Amino acid sequence: MRRLLAPLAILAALTVACSVSLGGSSSTAGKASTVDLSSNGGEEPIVNVVKAVLPAVVNVTTDQFRPDPFGGSQQGQGVGTGFIVRADGVIVTNCHVVEGASKITVSLNGQDNGNGAQYPARLIGSDCLHDLAVLKVDATNLPTVAIGSSSALQLGQRVVAIGYALDLTGGPTVTTGIVSSLDRTIRAQDPGCDPQVCQGGARTYAGVIQIDAAINPGNSGGPLVNLHGQVVGINTAGTQNAENIGFAIPIDDAKDTILSAEDHPLAPSAYLGVITQSVTSDVAFRFGLAVSSGAYVVATPPDGPAAAAGISEGDVIVEVNGNAITSADDLGKVLGTLSPGQRVPVKVVRQGGGTVTLEIRLGARPLPTQLP
Repeated sequence: MRRLLAPLAILAALTVACSVSLGGSSSTAGKASTVDLSSNGGEEPIVNVVKAVLPAVVNVTTDQFRPDPFGGSQQGQGVGTGFIVRADGVIVTNCHVVEGASKITVSLNGQDNGNGAQYPARLIGSDCLHDLAVLKVDATNLPTVAIGSSSALQLGQRVVAIGYALDLTGGPTVTTGIVSSLDRTIRAQDPGCDPQVCQGGARTYAGVIQIDAAINPGNSGGPLVNLHGQVVGINTAGTQNAENIGFAIPIDDAKDTILSAEDHPLAPSAYLGVITQSVTSDVAFRFGLAVSSGAYVVATPPDGPAAAAGISEGDVIVEVNGNAITSADDLGKVLGTLSPGQRVPVKVVRQGGGTVTLEIRLGARPLPTQLP
């Protein structure tokens, strides 16, 4: 769950908890296996499940910048969970875990064959309407989970939830319980959600699994598994008005999105690394700008191409690669025609009135439609 989220009293005060081989050339065959409970060496079944799944559960952290109502920006960090479905670094999580991120980092947990390494990640597929995101890190021979079927779940069946609850140090948290319902419709607070997906800052989930295992902030995107160690759901929301009630997206609802991302991953798109708003007469007057149109820079996330080139808050971008920029929308459209690694001239009007043209090497955008 993003730390910026606040509780909301909507349908039991729900909040998003930021929470078989799938094919491809680097499939999980031979890497992920189910747990044989008939010969568990005297150990509790849940212990065996955790041992099988834990190495493939990852911590997902993000850097986030958003404009505030006063023309400035808010900086924050988000924390969630994901799980590895392919040994070459394909990871499933919730869309709300990475939505609005300027940087995504995935950390292995260091258990068993996990080495505790950290990797930069990029989005290769998503279905934010259903709160799903698929990430990719550049790594090989990673531990993976086994994917089960949520259609086979039954009321009262025991399940295990694993995730980085509350961002506590010391690794993931394990909770266990039973399936309480198989077809809930809920709304959960998510003020950072795209208005085209959410209404009134709340995200609607249909047909989700209700469990009595505790789901807490940070659990978002983590696996819900059966006692054979197969992922049957994606943990996504909890409630602050009741004890041990959580919700998970059925894994069957996510399979098409995962397969699509594996087979047709989103190509990296150009990233300048600025948060902007369109220059209007009001904006120009408020900030004393020397121009009446352009893309006013609200913030420049650190380590981004714009910040490295010297663009700063208060600048106005008026031209990119020979294309006039009269609004923030113009900037997004022009960047959509360019490629990561491409060097382009960017003309900027400083807040004091001077004009400068900077040569900038574009980066790869972490998320589509979020930061230009």
